[in-house]
Amino acid sequence: MSVEEKFDSVKDQVVGKAKEVEGKVTGDKAREAEGKAQGVRGKVKDAVADVKDAVKNAVDDFKEDSKKDSNQ
Repeated sequence: MSVEEKFDSVKDQVVGKAKEVEGKVTGDKAREAEGKAQGVRGKVKDAVADVKDAVKNAVDDFKEDSKKDSNQ
């Protein structure tokens, strides 16, 4: 996960939590829901980046294994 991706997901989670708390304090259910949604979006971005990294690592490992097999 790149630094930019990590920052973006954490930013969404933090801003989302702030909106959620603001909504609870003010009794604004729409703001609270908006905050929850933004927090979830941040967590999803984090999960997607983790999956991208795992796929990239798997492809890299496969390529490396293929090179070893062809050299033997």
